[in-house]
Amino acid sequence: MAELSSKEQKKLEKLATMRHSMAHVMAAGVLKLFPEAKIAIGPAIENGFYYDFDLPRSLSEEDLEVISENMKGIIRENHPIEREEVSRAKALELFADQPYKVELINELPEDEVISLYHLGDFTDLCRGPHVEDTSRLNPQAFKLLSIAGAYWRGDEKRPMLQRIYATAFGDPKLLKEHLDHLEELKKRDHRRIGKEQDLFSLHEDAGPGLVYWHPKGGRMRVAVENFWREEHYKNGYEIVFTPHVGKSWLWETSGHLDFYKESMYNPMEMDKSDYYCKPMNCPFHIMIYNEGKKSYRDLPCRWAELGTVYRYEKSGTLHGLTRVRGFTQDDAHIICTPDQMDGEITEVLRFSLYMLKSFGFDNISAYLSTRPEGKCVGDVSDWESAQEALKKAIEKEGLEYGIDEGGGAFYGPKIDLKVKDSMGREWQLSTIQFDFNLPERFNMTFVDTDGREKRPFMVHRAQLGSLDRFFGVMIENYGGAFPVWLSPVQAQVIPVGHNFDDYADGVWKKLRAAGIRAEKDLGDDRMNAKIREAQTQKIPYMFVLGANEQEEGKVSIRTRTGEQINGLTLDEAIALVQEKIAAKAMP
Repeated sequence: MAELSSKEQKKLEKLATMRHSMAHVMAAGVLKLFPEAKIAIGPAIENGFYYDFDLPRSLSEEDLEVISENMKGIIRENHPIEREEVSRAKALELFADQPYKVELINELPEDEVISLYHLGDFTDLCRGPHVEDTSRLNPQAFKLLSIAGAYWRGDEKRPMLQRIYATAFGDPKLLKEHLDHLEELKKRDHRRIGKEQDLFSLHEDAGPGLVYWHPKGGRMRVAVENFWREEHYKNGYEIVFTPHVGKSWLWETSGHLDFYKESMYNPMEMDKSDYYCKPMNCPFHIMIYNEGKKSYRDLPCRWAELGTVYRYEKSGTLHGLTRVRGFTQDDAHIICTPDQMDGEITEVLRFSLYMLKSFGFDNISAYLSTRPEGKCVGDVSDWESAQEALKKAIEKEGLEYGIDEGGGAFYGPKIDLKVKDSMGREWQLSTIQFDFNLPERFNMTFVDTDGREKRPFMVHRAQLGSLDRFFGVMIENYGGAFPVWLSPVQAQVIPVGHNFDDYADGVWKKLRAAGIRAEKDLGDDRMNAKIREAQTQKIPYMFVLGANEQEEGKVSIRTRTGEQINGLTLDEAIALVQEKIAAKAMP
């Protein structure tokens, strides 16, 4: 990836320093409202800053207005922001009534320089840096955004604090642009659109982080899954199905119970054995591979599965479809000989890019993670060969890429593919991951041309990541206005009045028979209200039927973008919709 110029880097550092200083101003503003508050931490983050507080009561939106005014007053008073280095004893004395600061001080190494920053009556424990004084801050260029709960140190067993998120820029115009961007993100929030279009729901009382797909969401999911399966068969994969649970020895052998147990659901005891819900599909695919001896003639094995897995994510990290506890992984494993590796990696990268682009993601970058220092499994020569195969595949596709030196897992190097959505956000979706660990742990072998048993190479591959998270990304990318092939309802049949209900019913049946996801609105609302509702639902095509259409046996179409197409025969209209579906195009 292109590196930032020194000028761009300095600009970002200056912005981060300003935002960090604003975090101190915010803490001072909170203490004016709540003198008894306990303060925790307040770092600068991407696009803004936050601060965590232990407060006597829950914050409200009205409190944010008061805190904001307090902050503007502090900024206008032009206070210097001064650094002071103190002894540990002095720091502990100063923060004796601030338990979170005391904890941080006690954890500092003995030789650590302890620095404080003074801002008027407010003093904070901080490494800095900060602006020289508050005159460098613009009281019209910040905004307090939201209130959230946050466990101290991210630990569910520690106190729940109140976090205030905020943003700040050097220029009010830049702030407005950012706030407009945030407003657009709100409109595109997949949780909001999922509710508006009746796609899915989550039920905290029935189990947090578990997704319920409604009929319309189910239609979209079936369309994606059918495309996924068809393309995998075309590209030489076989599709497998594996259980949702497995005995503990599987997870002991794979290493999950040693390294991943905290993210697994608790075991279920059956037949005097412990069973675990699977957090991953790979051990099950290996069980299929190890069923009978394999020859080099049997390789490569390309096995794919839409396998539902279960991972215990902390409740505070759950977020709509993008962070859940039960999800369906778009998973595949490629098991090949070392000689087949280059060709397989080239092909799997090409296929992954094709799939992402089929869903409208064209801005794609690659990140190559290489062998970490220290203990790794597998021969160094195999690592080097695998890394070279990954690099050559990326370069052959002409992708921009960055190298994360030493960033690979202990069991193999990998490529991550990241896409930028229509709002400029980057999402990591596809992964191509070598694994020198599991073939060894499960004693995977094949008989080579010389008659000797050897270890195959194994590659984990996910193209969409998980279907659930992918849907969240896709919903927000399109803002709910999907290409025709993905739209849960592709056509809405709207009669002008009840006199035309029978004709509308006939049109609806023919659309359904042609494989078009169509619905009919025979309710009592006026035609314009029905059209508005269909546009709100972002349905691509509205078939509006009145006297002329019924007499001539034709249809008039209104698209969700407002285009009007009149006087089509039903066959012509069906062909138009089918053409857009086949092209994966917008209406």
